[in-house]
Amino acid sequence: MQAVILAAGEGTRLRPLTRSRPKAMIPVANRPVIEYVIKALNSNGIRDIVVVAGYRKEHMLRYLNHLEVPVTVVVQEKQLGTAHALKCAEPEIDGDFLLLPGDNYIDGASIARIKDECNAVLVKEHPNPSNFGVAVIQDGYLSSITEKPEDADVFTVSTGIYSFTKEIFGYIDSCDLPDAVSAMIRDGGKIKAVDALDWQDAIYPWDLLKLNRRLLEQIPATRGGSISRSATVVGEVHIGSGTVIGPHTTIYGPVCIGDDCEIAPHSVIMPGTSIGSRVSIEPFTYVKNSIIMDDSGIGSHSRITDTVMAEGCVLGDHTTTAVGEDLFEIEGRVLKAGFGAILGDRVTSAPFTVFKNCLVGNNVTVGSGRVVPHMVGDDAVVI
Repeated sequence: MQAVILAAGEGTRLRPLTRSRPKAMIPVANRPVIEYVIKALNSNGIRDIVVVAGYRKEHMLRYLNHLEVPVTVVVQEKQLGTAHALKCAEPEIDGDFLLLPGDNYIDGASIARIKDECNAVLVKEHPNPSNFGVAVIQDGYLSSITEKPEDADVFTVSTGIYSFTKEIFGYIDSCDLPDAVSAMIRDGGKIKAVDALDWQDAIYPWDLLKLNRRLLEQIPATRGGSISRSATVVGEVHIGSGTVIGPHTTIYGPVCIGDDCEIAPHSVIMPGTSIGSRVSIEPFTYVKNSIIMDDSGIGSHSRITDTVMAEGCVLGDHTTTAVGEDLFEIEGRVLKAGFGAILGDRVTSAPFTVFKNCLVGNNVTVGSGRVVPHMVGDDAVVI
């Protein structure tokens, strides 16, 4: 069986993290999200995979070229919606196929439930259905699907994972896949609704923290690098090659630490934390429930909690990310969210900075002793 993974989109609601990478390439538990999708397919013996790339496609191509399993890549030159992306892959499709978004997590057991169905969709109950395609089910089949409605009458949503015959291409005459699915249903087509076991999507940047905690449960506990005899490592902890864990440092899993990192003495790394490669954490620093991406650094005596730091961030000594709850306006929707900080690529801060429940753009510079306001755009200087 073939599978088509749609990974051409930006994920605008995840800005600033998607300014320099497609959503499917955001690292969660130190792996791009799309890797979990490919793993779920491979666990079901599906190795004939087509990936549709587009936005920042060079990141996707570089990653796919290093996979052990060969993948066919199709480029969507302009991001004109999911149906258009699927249409781009049509020449590569021979028969029945699975269609999956590359920026959602799905488990192999859910794929097993749908892979042998002719026309079917994986559905799941969700507390915030208006962020997805809301699915109405009658007698086990999809009756209608409404994309991101303002008000939803039900909590059942489409995961965006379908099993299709090539018949679906006859119904594509717009940019969005739900339109094609609706046209197929109006024409008398039957699309079976199958319950997903484990599916998660990160709609907004802070959602990545929950997804990270979930996926850290899958990371095997391996100890590479050099670990001081006086360090304490408890639970499921992955430590990459070349990483140095200093004396009197404490790490409580689940935690994932990449390659060539330096975790200085007397640091504390708490559960729910993933640390990328080539990251330095200086002495007496505390990190909990956070994603620290590659090539970042955190100064001494800092406290980083419930935070996403993108690549190349450098935070000075005595930096604090303080968890709070505030209202954020994203793409015209006002949302209430609680977290420490979301930092875009290459954010730098001087010592004694406080990030409190804030979204900070890319290439932002923060002066010493500042309390960062709750939304800061790209390239800003906070003095």
